Amino acid sequence: MIPQIKKILYATDLSKNSAYAFYFAVDMARKRDARIIILHAIEPVPPYLMAYEQTLSEIQRKNVEEAIEEIKKRLNNFCEKVEGRIGAPCHDLVSGIVVRLGYPVEEILKMAEEEGCDLIVLGSHGKGFLLQTFLGSVSRSVLDRTRKPVFIIPLPSEKTDIDWDKIL
Repeated sequence: MIPQIKKILYATDLSKNSAYAFYFAVDMARKRDARIIILHAIEPVPPYLMAYEQTLSEIQRKNVEEAIEEIKKRLNNFCEKVEGRIGAPCHDLVSGIVVRLGYPVEEILKMAEEEGCDLIVLGSHGKGFLLQTFLGSVSRSVLDRTRKPVFIIPLPSEKTDIDWDKIL
């Protein structure tokens, strides 16, 4: 028996590929009468940089809240722009937009557990075999570490009718 899918975690890095993956999350949500939680993780400044530059730490602390609010606005705008393409109000499908400070893999896994998500949808940059072998990727790490189903959506190789610059 296939488990019910009622909550979908859509993780985005605000790239064109993650925007493309959002359409898959929306399609699944519509077909399953599910809700989407949008997550974006802001990576913290590496500690070694903060040790060299005290003001960097102060600037980061001061601007984190402003950055989070700006990203939430951007995600809301993105949701509104895709409404014309999906045929239903985006906000009816999205139950929350969350922006967290932390490492993307950790935040995705934490959010999926905290919210009881049944499925994780994310885009893959598809940078090639060698880069993924040496550096790894968020999508690969999430896939390796979760027990939940994961849809990893590559950017299409063919041209699409989506004008990414206007959506993002």
